[in-house]
Amino acid sequence: MNDVIIVGAGVVGCSIARELSRYELDVLVLEGKEDVASGASKANSAIVHAGFDAEPGSNKAKYNVRGNEMFEQTCRELHVPFIRNTSLVVAFSDEELPNLQKLLDRGIQNGVKGLRIIDRDELRALEPNVSKEAVAALLAPTGGICCPYDLTFRTAENAAANGVKFLFNKPVKTVKPEDGFWTLVTENGETFQTRAVVNASGVSSAFLNNQVSATKYNIQPRRGEYVMLDKSEKDCFKATMFQCPGPMGKGVLVSPTVDGTIIVGPTSEDIESPDATETTAFGLDKMRRLSTRIWTEIPFRKAITTFSGIRAHETTKHDFVLGEAPDAPGFFNALGVESPGLTSAPAIGVDLAQEVATKLGAKKKETFSDDVSDWQRVRELSPDELNKLIEKDPRYGRIICRCETISEAEIRASIRCRVGATTIDGIKRRTRATMGRCQGGFCTPRLIEILADELGVPQEQITKAGGESLMVLSRLFPEDK
Repeated sequence: MNDVIIVGAGVVGCSIARELSRYELDVLVLEGKEDVASGASKANSAIVHAGFDAEPGSNKAKYNVRGNEMFEQTCRELHVPFIRNTSLVVAFSDEELPNLQKLLDRGIQNGVKGLRIIDRDELRALEPNVSKEAVAALLAPTGGICCPYDLTFRTAENAAANGVKFLFNKPVKTVKPEDGFWTLVTENGETFQTRAVVNASGVSSAFLNNQVSATKYNIQPRRGEYVMLDKSEKDCFKATMFQCPGPMGKGVLVSPTVDGTIIVGPTSEDIESPDATETTAFGLDKMRRLSTRIWTEIPFRKAITTFSGIRAHETTKHDFVLGEAPDAPGFFNALGVESPGLTSAPAIGVDLAQEVATKLGAKKKETFSDDVSDWQRVRELSPDELNKLIEKDPRYGRIICRCETISEAEIRASIRCRVGATTIDGIKRRTRATMGRCQGGFCTPRLIEILADELGVPQEQITKAGGESLMVLSRLFPEDK
């Protein structure tokens, strides 16, 4: 029996796991898919929000601002890139100026620091490529950008270094109390028992809560579609560019990423299936039309990929549902954590871990490892540094992904770590291999070979993202030929 089982290995679940690993507790994370960051944590805007948008007094407002304040230190501890690039909410007419003032007032009430409204001239001086129709903007200097899947992976690695166990492909089907503990049963019939449950299962979180509590919630899957532009456009904007909210909603954003690309999106569409992550002609066309309001001449010919993510929108409270269910002792929710969930994750992790530890009477450990299973990145090294590294390990000189300059040594390290990659997408999110201009056209065959070698399985068993997503269907010739 475990002390705590966390259901869900997204950024929130992994943050809670990391904070719980500071206590003398036996912690297990059950994830329904094949890897960490397989849901919303892998497909979002990568924005660290300042906190001016959330309703004052809500959990979203509270944890957004606290999480933002914690983000820089958290990323430093986990060796994750983070940039405070500022956020700008742009108004395109005088009629929209009152909306900027409302956001300013709300942000001040939420405790956001440094907010101010700037005029057209200052805006254009900061961002020369913004549309000529822009008349003013709300500037939020605490806004930032990060790599959400890198953050999730490193958080999981640090949790594992401190004793947390992770099991994948374990979708929880039922949860019920039994004689002072909790029993969880997965879809394939496996049974787990624990003293406490933390429900951080994203789009499935209401499904689990509603099995054990009379307080019912509803999660509406909400799809957002994005396009990513090539690194050749990386200097077009420095800040994250939002549109001023209006009768038609918030529009879409344009933002640089920590990896040097430009992200455009998302759309917002309520859908039935939480697994409908395909992009659509309708959604991408809508995203293109809305985004040109910020950047009139967006070079969509420089697009290197499109993708979509699913948000877990809670429709009854429209807020994060956090903490122990009032009528289910030992069952803790992190339910409906949509945007600004990424920003809020460090703060949610601290508070929920403390609440669970207090419930279980757990003490803090005397020691805590800072290990995150980091490795050298060839693209960040000088020629002299790289030559010295190659002398120690020649695999650093074998470049597998040319677009992103990723070596064989990095690929193998991403598989061998505590919470290691078992799929092509797992390698991608840990190293950026296949994320460049050719989108894996060159490196994928070598990734399949390396992954099969490291896992000790035939190449025919290697998948893109688990399940039936096989990369190699059959061989033309016997393996020994």
